[in-house]
Amino acid sequence: MQTDRIFGLVVVIGALAFFAGALQIQTSFLSDPVGPRVFPMVISAAALLCGLTFLAKPDAEPDWPERAAWVNMGIALAVLVAYAYGIGPLGFLLSTALAAAGISYLISPNVRFAALTGIGLSLVLYIIFKYGLGLGLFAFPRALML
Repeated sequence: MQTDRIFGLVVVIGALAFFAGALQIQTSFLSDPVGPRVFPMVISAAALLCGLTFLAKPDAEPDWPERAAWVNMGIALAVLVAYAYGIGPLGFLLSTALAAAGISYLISPNVRFAALTGIGLSLVLYIIFKYGLGLGLFAFPRALML
C-alpha cells in the first residue's frame, strides 16, 4: 500500500516536471494551434492522472515482479539509452533495428524472430517518419554520408 503511494507521488512529481519542461518549448508559429508543446503536455496530463489514481486508490497488497523481470527492465532501459546515444552516429535504420531486436529478444528469446522484428520495425518506422510525416532522418551512419 505504501509502495503504491510512493510510486504515485514520484509519478505526479515527474509529470509536473515534464509539464514544466513542455512549457519551455518555443513555438515557431503563433498561428499554429497544435504546436510542439501539445504532445508532451497531453502525455504529462495522462501521467498526472495515473499518479493521482495511485495516490487515491493504492493496491492493498501489490505484487512485485520477480528478480529476473527487474534485470530485464534494467537491460531494456540500457538498450533504450544506448539507442538514444547511438541514433546520431549510427543512423536511424541501424540503431532502430538493433534496439528493436534487443527489446524483442528480451520479450521472447528467439534470435531469428528478434532480428526479423528489428529489421522490419526499423524499415516500417523509417518509411512512416520519412515519407508519411516528412521528417528528415539520417538513414545510415553519418560516416557513410561524407
